Amino acid sequence: MLPIRVLVIDDSVVIRRLLQDAITSQPDFEVAGVAANGPIGLARLVQLAPDAVTLDVEMPGMSGLDVITEIRQRWPRLPIVMFSTLTERGAVTTLEALERGASDYVTKPRAGKTPAEALAQVAAELLPKLRALCRPGVAPPQVGKVPVPRAPLARPSRPVELVVIGVSTGGPNALARVVPALPADLRVPVAIVQHMPPVFTRTLAQRLDGNSPLAVAEVGNLAPLLPGRVWVAPGGFHISVRRLATGWGLVTTEDPPENSCRPAVDVLFRSAARTVGAGVLGVVLTGMGQDGMLGAREIVAAGGQVIVQDEESSVVWGMPGFVANAGLADAVLPLDQIALDIRRRVDARTAHKRVLAGGAA
Repeated sequence: MLPIRVLVIDDSVVIRRLLQDAITSQPDFEVAGVAANGPIGLARLVQLAPDAVTLDVEMPGMSGLDVITEIRQRWPRLPIVMFSTLTERGAVTTLEALERGASDYVTKPRAGKTPAEALAQVAAELLPKLRALCRPGVAPPQVGKVPVPRAPLARPSRPVELVVIGVSTGGPNALARVVPALPADLRVPVAIVQHMPPVFTRTLAQRLDGNSPLAVAEVGNLAPLLPGRVWVAPGGFHISVRRLATGWGLVTTEDPPENSCRPAVDVLFRSAARTVGAGVLGVVLTGMGQDGMLGAREIVAAGGQVIVQDEESSVVWGMPGFVANAGLADAVLPLDQIALDIRRRVDARTAHKRVLAGGAA
């Protein structure tokens, strides 16, 4: 198999060297070329036809955002991984980059790391993302198996009382289409785990809040799960559903990472299934890896429901693919149908209550 050829576009000599060393540290990669600014990078894209691009978010002259816009006009499906800083400004710029069409991002090492530590961090974050973006058909969850939604429960399912969403690679854009499409009168709370570092999750919640009819916020410890509220897990913390004196709530913990993630989808899903039971609706959107599959299994075992995003509309069909191919999904849906299906399943709660009361559904 030919190596994945990567073009590095960055104005910093130090960062270009770091990225080159990280890329060439594995035999299935090679550096196709380097560029010190956006115009040179665009010219080398034409000359070199790489499989993927790494791109600095903030560059003088032609910014990384402008480069993304230009790339997407000419190469709509070329994987682009942004290189960004763990700062408030870096978070805002990175989310804008994702909105313009960047595939994913990697954060720059913090000051104080040794060269070896910085190299190890970048390689560990960047290379799996490039593999998932460039070779999505290599070793999929179950090669050749067409996911079939699981058979409906023989008994009427319990009304939806809590929606939990797990998402990773491609998640900010997916959430930007799902959360604003949920109705202002949604009768249940929503909790989201998006694999992102600290600062980024707060910025994500703020952007969703500004574009949504529902109130969206980053989770603080002991956040109450109230109808019509959307909570985003803070970077660096797991969130779990617990029964509080006043009802259900979300608690944050710094327990060890699961699936190499903190926050982890499995932690949220598992706690929701054990606390709320059959009233949970789990939603798994685009993402690399299989975080969420074990938690989805617990939701199904508790009598709850699970829906996943389909392969065609996913940036990476890892997380939803594992759930679908394990036979845990009630439905496999395009991204544009996810919010509508959530609303339909939540609205069935009212009809369910009328049936139990002896009225017409």
